[in-house]
Parts: sequence; C-alpha cells; structure tokens
Amino acid sequence: MRLPLLVSLLLAPVLGPRAVRAQRADSIGVTSVGNPVLLERRSVTRRDGIVTATVRARFLKPVKAPGGDLRSSRTIAMFDCAKRLVAVKENWYYWDAQGTKVANHKVVGLPGFSSPIGGSLPDVAMRYLCAGAPARMSDPPAILRR
Repeated sequence: MRLPLLVSLLLAPVLGPRAVRAQRADSIGVTSVGNPVLLERRSVTRRDGIVTATVRARFLKPVKAPGGDLRSSRTIAMFDCAKRLVAVKENWYYWDAQGTKVANHKVVGLPGFSSPIGGSLPDVAMRYLCAGAPARMSDPPAILRR
C-alpha cells in the first residue's frame, strides 16, 4: 500500500506539468472575443461563500508578447458569488495551446477582490460558477432607504 504512494511522490516532480495538462477541463463558455473558457472541474472548492477554481483559455488569435506569441492561459481565482467579485491568485501564460511551455507565471502576493470586466475570462467563469447565486444589490429597495 505504501509503494504506490512512494512512487507517486518520487514521480511528482517529473510528472508535474503532465499531471496539470492531463486534468480534465470542460468548456463553460467563451469570452467576448471568442476565446473558449475551460474549467478544471476537480479544482473547484467552496468555502465560506468563496468559490476557488482553475480556469483556462485558449486564444483563437495569438496574443503578441516579447519573445513570441501567447496561445493559452491558466488562472486560479477566487469568486465571491454573493458580491459578484473575483480575485486572481495565480496566472500562467503559455507559448502553446496545450499549456506545456510556460511563457510567464505569476503568483499574486495579496489577492484583492474586484468586479470582473464584462466578457473577460473571470466574468465567464463567475457567471458559470455562481449560477443561481443571488446578484449583488447595487441600490437597495426604496423601503430600505428611509
């Protein structure tokens, strides 16, 4: 019983990127420019009203960057469904559509919540993950304003 665990621990550094790439990702929508947005289902956790998930995007039109064209991204984000806010925890940008050649990786030191831009990857993900959650009240009803 301990042998499979030991083998897994020994191979983890070697198989790390492959394990990430192999994780199942399902289409959940498209951005305003038509890029497909994918959700890594096994990454979704819910705690204290916050949904944390890993989402990916494949760029239909490569994004120009110093050193070459970016073809895809992967983002770990937290979604506050009640307030309709999002905070990015970690981002990867890749030279290839499969997400194997990292061009840039950034870990956010102190993630801050903000409203997502309409049609962006965080917006598409939030709409999917928070479906059925109550919308944020921008203006309280007149009866509450007295």
